[in-house]
Amino acid sequence: MASILVLNGPNLNLLGLREPAVYGSATLADVEKLCRAEAESLGLGLEFRQSNHEGVLVDWIQEAGERIARGELIGVVFNPGAYTHTSVALHDAIKGASVKLIELHISNVHAREPFRHHSYISPAAAGIIVGLGVQGYVVALQALARTQA
Repeated sequence: MASILVLNGPNLNLLGLREPAVYGSATLADVEKLCRAEAESLGLGLEFRQSNHEGVLVDWIQEAGERIARGELIGVVFNPGAYTHTSVALHDAIKGASVKLIELHISNVHAREPFRHHSYISPAAAGIIVGLGVQGYVVALQALARTQA
């Protein structure tokens, strides 16, 4: 069974605690449950990971590229957190590994502080979902499932 990899970057382990007025009250465990239920309904497997470390995320993206090439994964849903605005390394990993990736943000980053308006990830992403809360993960999973080759 093909799978989707959901990656979460720095501070997403604090969902439900960190700025609930911005990010909502759902925890990362709640998001994982939501994603697992949606993946199952789509007939797909799901892997769900989070790291606060940029290099670990780069490694996982490179691994995903290899797995996509082998037909094991159909793509990646990635909430890069603050690395969105700082990481050329993640951009280069996505491009270099030829990863089909949906960039996801729980909040509408364009309605927030100006430094959040620029993404190094967006030019490398197949699509971008912002501002739909944790339901954005469901939309991203559906998008990848509908565009699989």
